[in-house]
Amino acid sequence: MDSDKKKLGKILLKQRLVTPDELDDLLREQKAHPGARLASTAERSGRVAGKDLLKALSEQHGLPGIDLDQVVIPLENLELIPAEIAQRHLILPILVKEDRLFLAMADPNDRRVIDEIEFVSGRRVFPYVALHDRLQHVIERAYRALAQGEEHYIGAAVPADYLASLGISAATDGASAPGARESAPAGVVVDKPLPQRGPADEDELGIAELSARRDAKAEAPHEPFASQVAPLPTSEPPRRPMPENPKVLVVDDEDDIRKLLVRVLGQKGYEVIEASKGLQALQLVRDESPDVILLDAMLPEVHGFDICRRIKGSKRYGHIPVIMVSAIYRGWRVAEDLKSSYGVETFLEKPFKIGDVLLHVERALAGRTSEVPETDDMLGREAGRALELGMEAYRNGDIDQAIEQLRRGLGIDPLSFQLHYHLGLLLGRRDDVFDAIHELETAVDLQSRNFSAIKNLAVLYQRAGFKHKAIEMWERSLSAAPDEETRQGIKEHLMSLL
Repeated sequence: MDSDKKKLGKILLKQRLVTPDELDDLLREQKAHPGARLASTAERSGRVAGKDLLKALSEQHGLPGIDLDQVVIPLENLELIPAEIAQRHLILPILVKEDRLFLAMADPNDRRVIDEIEFVSGRRVFPYVALHDRLQHVIERAYRALAQGEEHYIGAAVPADYLASLGISAATDGASAPGARESAPAGVVVDKPLPQRGPADEDELGIAELSARRDAKAEAPHEPFASQVAPLPTSEPPRRPMPENPKVLVVDDEDDIRKLLVRVLGQKGYEVIEASKGLQALQLVRDESPDVILLDAMLPEVHGFDICRRIKGSKRYGHIPVIMVSAIYRGWRVAEDLKSSYGVETFLEKPFKIGDVLLHVERALAGRTSEVPETDDMLGREAGRALELGMEAYRNGDIDQAIEQLRRGLGIDPLSFQLHYHLGLLLGRRDDVFDAIHELETAVDLQSRNFSAIKNLAVLYQRAGFKHKAIEMWERSLSAAPDEETRQGIKEHLMSLL
């Protein structure tokens, strides 16, 4: 256990869940069973209720807890993680939502496991802490049910009316934990693992109040397309010809390799721009519109795979060919996966031959000549139009339409700070907390010093129960705060969290 992590025993005492004598008894019992966890020992003894233990674990880890008696798990989620991996690391995929994966974990701060799952699944992981023994039991039952062809795992305390709302019959559909289903779940329910927010939360957050209306007015869009918006194109626009000196973006955090590639490509007549970090690369894609990207997979700040996914998922940048290189990922299977899942043009292993790099750059450019059906300016205006329509819909009180317009804009330009920022605010207003966190995280990636984005991200993490992440973002907001009064307010708020 890390030295700065609160001991669970102290938390149990502070919350008056056990007396000092009872804690001593529990510790002795835990010691008598090597590998046993204190929380599971306390639950087995009957001295502390499971829900109280979850609250204590949540405080210990700074993450929300999940009551596995109150979840409905679509068993198809389990196909993302092999049973032996789930059992070895005690992890269970509770909910899959687009590019996000919600995991129940016995050790939710095990960054190594989270990083591995994010890479293998291609999704961002949001961890929840669960009771060790309970999680172990549910993993066994859920994977057994999957093997038997069942569709859902149903927790013991999920009420029948909730199951009916999902179209599930507890008697006929799914593996169920033993127990009655008489009352509505008080904890996290799998199809919407989002904390509900009441009016009092606004007062508790004080200076951190999330206000899309205020921020939308105060933060005037500053992108080039925002001041003058053109109507959507109604006919096929002209194709852009390949420039005489094509622009190549070289992205690699190894200085020697990057400088070598820049020099060789420059000697061949290419206009070459370079980046050593992921966020810098994304900014150059937006600002410079390169004709081809030579991209290392392992980068600081943003992984090369994520950069590729953002580019290839974009209407504005998706036509740019990407040549990915790596010394870590090897073999034909990796190459084929990168081509099929991430849209890379070519995959080269390090060490590579300079001749091979030049050959693949030439091929990528030759195949791209006629693949640019719209100009950047026109697509920029279309993305700007989506932003304007979204803000107009919000002012008219139609938040769903506003969100739809902003998402349409991001389909065109996924590197727009303004679109991610305002979409995050609107999703936060609608209490889609984790979607809002995702959008504001991306906005902060794009503009790491924007105070409003950092502040609102801290609010959302706090609302979602991710205490450690909230503290991290509040601390980051201090250096970006616009004035001393705001900084002082943040310091006072931080003291209340520590």
